Amino acid sequence: MLDIVIIGSGPAGLTAAIYATRAKLDLLVIEENFVSGGQVINTYEVDNYPGLPGINGFDLAMKMREHAEKLGAVFVNEKVTEVSLYGAVKTVKTEDNTYEAKTVLIATGASHRKLGCPGEEEFAGKGVSYCATCDGAFYRDKAVAVMGGGNTAIEDAIFLSRLCSRVYVIHRRDELRADRALQEKLFAAENVEMVWSGVISSIEGDEKVGIVRVRSTKDGSERTIEVSGVFVAVGIVPLSGLFASQVETDEAGYIVAGEDGETNIPGVFAVGDVRTKNLRQIITAASDGANAVTSAEKYLNTCS
Repeated sequence: MLDIVIIGSGPAGLTAAIYATRAKLDLLVIEENFVSGGQVINTYEVDNYPGLPGINGFDLAMKMREHAEKLGAVFVNEKVTEVSLYGAVKTVKTEDNTYEAKTVLIATGASHRKLGCPGEEEFAGKGVSYCATCDGAFYRDKAVAVMGGGNTAIEDAIFLSRLCSRVYVIHRRDELRADRALQEKLFAAENVEMVWSGVISSIEGDEKVGIVRVRSTKDGSERTIEVSGVFVAVGIVPLSGLFASQVETDEAGYIVAGEDGETNIPGVFAVGDVRTKNLRQIITAASDGANAVTSAEKYLNTCS
């Protein structure tokens, strides 16, 4: 029987694997995708991870994976189809195998809700971003667009207005959903232009983003806006569905867990973007992985 099964190998899962191997735990990392790293592999350049400014997101993920493997972490490329998390022995089933472990660490992450328009996938990491605090600095003194009308979108637009020459906030309605205080800050910024009742119908460019086409939700007319970047902030979806019938989640589907990673089920931990938290960044995901393994060690010690 394994000491711990880690489901997912983004920064949180990879850091957990590093800490678990150093703690001499018998572990297995299960990753559905062919490449580790989660969302970070789609980031063209990471400029806020300490000690590695400007590193490519894919390269950062590979360094984390190599670190874990060098220490002896074992990885399998399988899709988890079923879990049983209650009791002293946890069961994790994949399409090919069944694994038993004393603890389970959920590191499945989250996915940004997509626009679904032409060009979005093509220019991901090449002008299309889902994190203004991560990538905003690359668009200093350039024009950008923000799609969305909630708190995240408006916070992103305010942040970008301090860096960019022009910020177009595109919202499908004629009024924002964001808090009034945020709206006041946004409207006070002289370089912000609101594009009401519009949705991005396509994102175009050569090697990088050059324009967005915006379609009116009222009359269907189109407008073309020249921008170097598009920041999509129309929501995020935690990848927690497989566990939601067993672990506690909030209204948005995030697994309820604090800094220690502990869920409502003893021996089950949640880390990274899948858990309830204020800041979803690579460094906070890595911190989660370290904290949760420490919690798992304590749990294992009490059960031995």
